[in-house]
Amino acid sequence: MSVTDQRSQAADEAAERAAQSRQNGNDSDTGESEQERVNRRWNEILQETRVAQTGVQILFGFLLSVAFTSLFKELGTFDRTVYVVTVILGAAATGALIAPVSIHRFLSGQRMKDELVVAAGHLMMCGIVFLALTISCTVLLILHVVLPSLLAEFLAGAVMLWFAFCWYILPWILRRRSNRTEDSAQ
Repeated sequence: MSVTDQRSQAADEAAERAAQSRQNGNDSDTGESEQERVNRRWNEILQETRVAQTGVQILFGFLLSVAFTSLFKELGTFDRTVYVVTVILGAAATGALIAPVSIHRFLSGQRMKDELVVAAGHLMMCGIVFLALTISCTVLLILHVVLPSLLAEFLAGAVMLWFAFCWYILPWILRRRSNRTEDSAQ
């Protein structure tokens, strides 16, 4: 057997072990204990939260200040409605993205990190949905003031589709592709 064939066979075996390990819910092929895995996942969630939190807090701060500008008084009913919806979505995004920190503080020392990681993951996904909606509505509000109505709505819809693609569809495609690769390796 050639060196290339041996490497290929070893790679195939490693991929199969990794796939079986993921199906069984452990990461023994990485040498990672269950506690190390939970800690790693928690640290990953914290890093993701920091990125999303910063963006939503800056955006939310901007939204809160808009109501106190002189131009706000000139907005029509549609724009005011979009503004109110956008502020509510921004508040919901902020709450969902900060919640893992609060939950962690309340549960610290309770040996519930597994449950915390699962809940934080769900809250992050919820917060990201609210964040995408907040950004899209903010784009709609701003564009509706400076562009003709139909063009503003079209562009805001395009932004929403872009977020849907980048944040949801693309990861779904990659996950499916990975699952098919794992299935064909077995």
